[in-house]
Amino acid sequence: LVGAFIFQAMGYLPCKMCYWQRWPHGVAIVIGALALVLRTRGPLMPALGGLAALTTAAIGFYHSGVERHYWAGPSSCTGNGGLSGLTGGDLLATGGPRLVLCDQISWEIFNISMANWNVIFSVCLMVIWFAAARRD
Repeated sequence: LVGAFIFQAMGYLPCKMCYWQRWPHGVAIVIGALALVLRTRGPLMPALGGLAALTTAAIGFYHSGVERHYWAGPSSCTGNGGLSGLTGGDLLATGGPRLVLCDQISWEIFNISMANWNVIFSVCLMVIWFAAARRD
């Protein structure tokens, strides 16, 4: 999650699906904080953290497929929505923030996009959470 905010500060604006991937990370952070503060024992909290990590990994996997055009994404944040009925003047007059499409890769390294990296890191976090759940 910190990495996402760093990239955003560097000018890589998130798309709608990028925001979707952030919510489960936030939930996992809250679960971890609650487990530390409440000093809970047992597998419940780590299992919930693992489910949160699994959720963001699944969303990231879906987003990765949308970016690579393996399947269609939501019309609200892909190039599939169409702009029929709008003139160039209409588009320029919006004056809103820059549109970031979910089916466009804004940054990648080693042919791995940010959504792909989210899947990789989230699966690693999921393994750690579920290992902690099994340990208790």
